[in-house]
Amino acid sequence: MARRTHVFGRRRAGLLSAVLLRGVLLPVGLLAGGFAVSARRSQDTRAAAVQSVDLLLVGGTVVDGTGAPGRRADVAIAGSRVVAVGENLSRNGARRVLDVTGQVVAPGFIDLHAHLEPLLQLSLMESALRQGVTLALGGPDGGSPLPLGPYLDSVRAVQPGINVAYLVGHNDVRRAVMNMDARAPSAAELSRMKQLVAEAMGQGAFGLSTGLLYLPGTYSNVEEVIALAQVASDSGGIYTSHLRKEGIGLLDGVGEALEIGRRARIPVVLTHHKAVGQQMWGKSTVTLAMVDSARRAGTDVMIDQYPYTATHTGIGVLVPSWAMAGGTGEFRKRLAVPALRDSIKADIVFNILNDRGGGDLARVQFSRVPWDRTLEGKTLKDWAARRNLAPTPENGAELVLEAMLNGGGNAIYHVLDEGDVRRIMTHPFTMIASDGRLSQPGDGHPHPRAYGTFPRVLGRYVREQRLLSLEQAVHKMTQMPAQRLGLSDRGVLRVGAVADVVVFDAGTVVDQSTFTAPHQYPKGIGTVVVNGVVAVENGAPTGARAGTVVTRPRPRPRP
Repeated sequence: MARRTHVFGRRRAGLLSAVLLRGVLLPVGLLAGGFAVSARRSQDTRAAAVQSVDLLLVGGTVVDGTGAPGRRADVAIAGSRVVAVGENLSRNGARRVLDVTGQVVAPGFIDLHAHLEPLLQLSLMESALRQGVTLALGGPDGGSPLPLGPYLDSVRAVQPGINVAYLVGHNDVRRAVMNMDARAPSAAELSRMKQLVAEAMGQGAFGLSTGLLYLPGTYSNVEEVIALAQVASDSGGIYTSHLRKEGIGLLDGVGEALEIGRRARIPVVLTHHKAVGQQMWGKSTVTLAMVDSARRAGTDVMIDQYPYTATHTGIGVLVPSWAMAGGTGEFRKRLAVPALRDSIKADIVFNILNDRGGGDLARVQFSRVPWDRTLEGKTLKDWAARRNLAPTPENGAELVLEAMLNGGGNAIYHVLDEGDVRRIMTHPFTMIASDGRLSQPGDGHPHPRAYGTFPRVLGRYVREQRLLSLEQAVHKMTQMPAQRLGLSDRGVLRVGAVADVVVFDAGTVVDQSTFTAPHQYPKGIGTVVVNGVVAVENGAPTGARAGTVVTRPRPRPRP
């Protein structure tokens, strides 16, 4: 269909005429070749003001986020919005022109699972920004700031480098009402938790996150989670689930999340979906079939995933949750009882053999150990060798207990199968998300996903392995997560959209962060634009802090 435009009355010499293009005004002189005149508009609209262009990206291949084939086009930006996408846009009148010939121009990437806890200290958010991320969703895995509203004011005050949004975390809601109690809530406690979720939703949260593997969320039952998810649903929110089990028990964990989505009538994200431990490798065939079946039955469920064969979480994931009921003080008391200590140790041994431990102490690699920084980057096997201990599961369990008594720590767990990673990635309802924590060089030994998730997909799985097409990958990083969040003006490159843009070299883009040397930024990402402001140029941050806090759109009426 021909594009319908209207040329308004001409201004005095030296000024450009204005064109209405899909509801956005821009200068006629910006567009080579001119436009046909439509007579649909009445004469009283012809005095409209001229729209200027602040930034013009010329010569690139636009991959617009929708999954459509890339095409040669220029992109014009005025203020914080895209005002034109087309071939051979004139440079006349543009305040700044960037020649991106030979580069891909895409919507900025949206990270649907980001650990933004250090944001107030790392407000430039460079580890995300330099991946091409322009919007990150915080508050995953049941953990979020609470109360949310005042925290969002703090974020606005530091002027973040990229846009941020938040979920409300079930674990923090439960902890605020019930501390670390391992029991079902009373009616009054559940009512108070529902109130806290409603307050956070009213302050702009996009939905509810749970981390049912973690404390104290693991002590909840499905009825509690459904009740809270219904509150989020009533406000138009989503539900993201770190499953109760991702290793043995994975299928039950997926089933629980699908039940919550069905009964609460809420869109679901199975976040960082994976199959943990060799006994579960290959089970993604079953979990993906469960997702497909649920979708056919009417549950709106999607997936997000990071492109690595290792997970990351606290070392306490190897400790049975019953041992932590009541908090650290109660845990110490239980360890002082020989029979209980033996039971706790036996459960840790089981988890080392069958779950996150991967059956080998070398698969557990410390990332952050506040009480002994020399362990960062080392494995449980390395620590055992330092103590002249054989690398047995039993000795590993003793070291885990020692770590917990010293205050805990975080670790990388090399327990995933590449076949599952690839299978999950190609599922049509899988999005790309990092699960990465904001990081800076020299601070700990983070999982490389913090620096490399999005470039890794583009370099390894698109260019090298051709598992995905470029357009498919970009769609999974842009429009798909934007639609999950209900953001119609983000995640796409079209007229009227927010001007969040990433420009990269499809022939060189790749992650450089590794499990042995994680503090490395990716290469091949030359330009990042956040809300119309150039935040990365020639591969380096400009120092601009153009991000904002994005809050949930008003809910759409239920059918």
